[in-house]
Amino acid sequence: MAEHFSNDTKAPLLPVQTSPPSSSISFKSFLTKGNICVLSGPLACLLIFFFVDLGDGSQSSRNMVAALSWVFFWWLTDAVPMAVTSMAPLFLFPLFGIAAADDVAKSYMDDVIALVLGSFILALAVEHYNIHRRLALNITSLFCGDPLNPPLLLLGLCGTAAFVSMWMHNTAAAVMMIPVATGILQRFPVGEEMHPQVKKFCKGVILGVIYSAAIGGMSTLTGTGVNLILVGMWQSYFPEEKAISFSSWFLFGFPLALLIFFALWAILCFFYCSKDSAKVLSSYLDKTHLSRELESLGPMAFAEKMILTLFGVLVLLWMTRSLTNDVPGWGKLFNGKAGDGTVSVMIATLLFVIPNKMKEGEKLMDWNKCKKLHWNIILLLGAGFAIADGFRTSGLTDVLSANLEFLKSVPYLAIAPLVCLVSGTITEFTSNNATATLVVPILVELAKLMKLHPLLLMIPGAIGAQFAFLLPTGTPSNVVGFTTGHIEIKDMIKTGIPLKVAGIAAVSLLVPTLGTVVFGTSTRPGG
Repeated sequence: MAEHFSNDTKAPLLPVQTSPPSSSISFKSFLTKGNICVLSGPLACLLIFFFVDLGDGSQSSRNMVAALSWVFFWWLTDAVPMAVTSMAPLFLFPLFGIAAADDVAKSYMDDVIALVLGSFILALAVEHYNIHRRLALNITSLFCGDPLNPPLLLLGLCGTAAFVSMWMHNTAAAVMMIPVATGILQRFPVGEEMHPQVKKFCKGVILGVIYSAAIGGMSTLTGTGVNLILVGMWQSYFPEEKAISFSSWFLFGFPLALLIFFALWAILCFFYCSKDSAKVLSSYLDKTHLSRELESLGPMAFAEKMILTLFGVLVLLWMTRSLTNDVPGWGKLFNGKAGDGTVSVMIATLLFVIPNKMKEGEKLMDWNKCKKLHWNIILLLGAGFAIADGFRTSGLTDVLSANLEFLKSVPYLAIAPLVCLVSGTITEFTSNNATATLVVPILVELAKLMKLHPLLLMIPGAIGAQFAFLLPTGTPSNVVGFTTGHIEIKDMIKTGIPLKVAGIAAVSLLVPTLGTVVFGTSTRPGG
């Protein structure tokens, strides 16, 4: 038959199939890692739905655990894109009778998410006009020293990354700052010609930038999704209590971040800046090089000045909306109906109205530039708020309370560092936001059992979820630094362990002291 086909010019050029495909081969091809990850969520969900009894006589709480397991396994395995997993509560909760479709959908757009949306658009404007690069070069040139002072230069680079991260998402800040850092490091020789001191300093710079991006984000609500999840859950669980505003979080978060930041700088100087490093590095890098690169950017254009002005106005409005009980801030003018998200979206809207004076009819921003919006983060926040509501409405919080009864006699000084450590360990293996989403509702119930103000445990749990310092996969900003080739996993572990210890110590110190003053945690909600 093969010979017949070879002589027949009209025969189709297809391979001759001598036997049907084996069913076992087809089955093996189906059992790929990707398919197993996809099946893990629904399978865990069905197993819990049919075979688990929580002992409370309520199907709703069991259904919540089943739905949560589906979401958790997909988040953990990256079976589908994170944004897609984050939308799962929109169909799981109504189908399992946990909440009505309208109620779940409302969790995906509130003032906190409006705050993120507006700040993301402003961050895109900063990135589009290269403002971050100008800022980084100015600060780095200021801290470079003459002659070169490596610890001071490291402080400048880390400080810039932390400052940028205060106003935009950690990953975006790392993506912006790593090219600035590598641009400076490119002045050094590579390969075997690289001096050991230079190699160590390069490691310190990259580690400093990615860790500073995480630490700076702790200062403000816009710096990281975890802070927003915490604030959203606080409002969801305790709607009658005073909301955590941008300014109140800053009064607590900035001193906390400052403590951890200087701990990071000390660790980096100890490991990566020896006494002889200044002499070696000065032959490759000095203030003149940085000044020359800054001059190449030219004078600031109208668009850059206008975006910085709008940015300053936004920060001022955030900080003054709600001040103290005696001085309520400008929010009082609107009977408390205006939120931080209100001004965030308002300023973002002005970007589409004000001309950039570069081309006729062109505005500071257009919607094409917004295609890079981090919708995955926005959807993840919505999922977090939906899960928090689901915990409460399904009765799962009551089940957790009963099972955490044994912890109510543990002293706070022991439980707070432990909460931070557990949260900081989980976050090394799953995303910061997913960790906070899963841990914070449990901590609310634990605080009730211990008769503590919930924020005394919610804050350590949320901050601990941001301590992803040991593995590249812990957070996307770690991956950004890891891809430069300057650092290895052992470098992250060597620096990350003491940094994590310092972070847990700082949280354990400030939450029961400064946190009591800022958030009024000396009295329980409703007390």
